[in-house]
Amino acid sequence: MSVMLVAETVYLNAVSIFVRLLRWNPERQQKWEVLQTDPETGNLAFPVVYKLSIGAACRLLWPPDRIIIQVLDDSTDYLIRVSFLASQGVNIMYELRDGRKGYKAGALKSGMRRSYVQRCEFVAVFDADFRPEPDFLRRTVPFLVHNPRIALVQARWDFVNYKECLMTRIQKMSLDYHFKVEQEAGSSAQGFFGFNGTAGVWRISALNEAGGWEDRTTVEDMDLSIRACLKGWRFLYVGDVKVKSELPSTLRSYRDQQHRWTCGGVNLFRKMGLEILRAKEVSPWKKLYLIYNFFFVRKVVCHVLTFVFYCAIPAWGLVYVPTTISLFNAMVNPSSIHLIVFWILFENVMAMHRMRATMIGLLEFGRVNEWVVTKKIGDTLNEMPKSGEHEDPPKRIRDRIYWNELAWGVFLSVCASYNLAYNKNYHYVYIYLQAIAFFVVGLGYVGTNISP
Repeated sequence: MSVMLVAETVYLNAVSIFVRLLRWNPERQQKWEVLQTDPETGNLAFPVVYKLSIGAACRLLWPPDRIIIQVLDDSTDYLIRVSFLASQGVNIMYELRDGRKGYKAGALKSGMRRSYVQRCEFVAVFDADFRPEPDFLRRTVPFLVHNPRIALVQARWDFVNYKECLMTRIQKMSLDYHFKVEQEAGSSAQGFFGFNGTAGVWRISALNEAGGWEDRTTVEDMDLSIRACLKGWRFLYVGDVKVKSELPSTLRSYRDQQHRWTCGGVNLFRKMGLEILRAKEVSPWKKLYLIYNFFFVRKVVCHVLTFVFYCAIPAWGLVYVPTTISLFNAMVNPSSIHLIVFWILFENVMAMHRMRATMIGLLEFGRVNEWVVTKKIGDTLNEMPKSGEHEDPPKRIRDRIYWNELAWGVFLSVCASYNLAYNKNYHYVYIYLQAIAFFVVGLGYVGTNISP
């Protein structure tokens, strides 16, 4: 399994380096031209874009009569703001559902059924905490207009709060690697990668041909991506278009997010494996890439190997494989190279949760379809009571203890002590460091802590 993981890492980085050396940017890979207002038809040269977001969406540079902003919410939190924007002449719609069936996928599916969506060609999707720059549509939509077989243009995430704490810095390192290497390599070499669920523009005809949004897993974005790929559609990643967003900065929120992403991806593999093999509109090579590279190595082997071998520890797995992967990560994040050791230790701790989520997704039991909204500090601060209102007391220490991490920290401490007492190698140095990492996380001293 280590050979599989290292080979996949080397392949992805080789493609990414090749793309950069040759400056094989999206504008060279695909046709791209600036959309201009036609003297005779006016704004008709601009396709009608249907936009899922609020706030920054109202500042996008696009003809007002060619854009519809739709706010999908299962509460009334944004109703007053939307009403104000509508009174100012913004073409904005507020859609409120009676329940939360299907969660995000259910909301997206409900939004797509609206009659005014039928005259739109593209849909730009943004989560509530994402803030696109005003020129976002002008830089992404032309790829879809001039390349009829491209179904999705995905932008890169940027993070406004990555300096919040060490945990957010580590998240940024992992996500930068995901976008700069995994997404870029998939786009350049295969014309496929998983939609990130936000900061992307879909061709509505491709979305409909693929069957629309499905709520059978907690990764509706990846589900749609696979089905569109099996219909022969291509995807494009545009790394120089960045969308500001927020990272979860509390450990509990981050754990919930990682469970949803990991469990959902593996569960989708279980549900779609045979469907991929039976697909007739994609090549055998693309099927192999989807099943082996995209799903098996990245969604299963990666999480199992990281926990079993890097925390339970034969010598070759202890040093060589993590070092190789860490060096590739450092190449992508040179400004964070001083955090590599912390990144390794923290990712190994999180591997325990990801492996458990992997097993839940594969065996389809327990929390397999659990959807917990990822809390962000910005969200929490906005929801705090006003002055004079009742506030709950701060969390007690025992309320933030994570017993699984503490138990594994004890186990690793015993292993390290045994190695120190009875063996002549120096593995105990690494094992003690990893045990300390589990204790730090287990005691809740990671991330920020906001009163409920």
